[in-house]
Amino acid sequence: MARFRLTDRRAHRAMSGIALLALAAGALTACGDERAAPPDSAASVPAAPQAATSTPHLIDNGGHRLAFHVTEGRGPTVVLDAGGGEDSSYWKDLVTELHARTGSEIITYDRAGLGRSEKVAGPWKVENAVSDLRAGLRELGVTEDVILVSHSQAGEIATYFTKENPELVSGSVLVDASLPPLYTDDQIARVVAANQPAVDAAKKDPSAPRNSQLISTAESYVPMHRAYHQVSWPDTVPATVIVSEKTPFDGSPEDARRWRDAASSFVRQGPDRTLVTARGSSHDVPKDRPGLVIEEIEKMVAAAG
Repeated sequence: MARFRLTDRRAHRAMSGIALLALAAGALTACGDERAAPPDSAASVPAAPQAATSTPHLIDNGGHRLAFHVTEGRGPTVVLDAGGGEDSSYWKDLVTELHARTGSEIITYDRAGLGRSEKVAGPWKVENAVSDLRAGLRELGVTEDVILVSHSQAGEIATYFTKENPELVSGSVLVDASLPPLYTDDQIARVVAANQPAVDAAKKDPSAPRNSQLISTAESYVPMHRAYHQVSWPDTVPATVIVSEKTPFDGSPEDARRWRDAASSFVRQGPDRTLVTARGSSHDVPKDRPGLVIEEIEKMVAAAG
């Protein structure tokens, strides 16, 4: 298959830097939220209250240590999981406001090889990431009422984690997340072809954390995503899907359509699922539309009681 051309350098960075790590509804259905608000600005997001205090915890799982950061609270526990190549600091601008508005315990963490967490050799495996998250929550005493907030690649972790632990998860907010319906054989081939230059470039500096994760993800990408295409989300766990207007494929209209179509398909496949469109947003919805993300988390926390 010939590689498709993206329209500019910025779009190419978005595709190569996100799609392979992260990686869906064209015409939004009636279940979608057609809100037309512009990207959140400083004026539209309430001034942040005094910063909430988080406590770091280093937790061992299978011989490697993982850094978890806990902001104490009550009610459902909100777990913020960043996308490919990002660590817990990705959420730093949301934690204080989210804590002030929900009062919930909030947990962020660094996946293996990122932030303060130790690297694990070999290809990136979603089952290992699920095990790491489960071990961390267990060690922290979190046994119920988890709200998973998962951006981009973390959507894959959320899907497997929720399938394996439906009794632990009260709900999820999937923020421009990688979802199973996207990964047809054709789409997998398109992503691999488009990202090969980025993988080749990363191999020139494999010690950089993001490059290391890109390389390890590429090693297992095809079989992992063929399997992921078959995974279903439990009907007992509600989910809100926030899809960006520009998607990770900004500059490739066909792939952007497929990304939106996958999000819409995921929502139609089960009960208690809602589709929300982040108008004007790039793939970095938590940065472009933080107020929207916080609002949808608030709704999920309230529904969980």
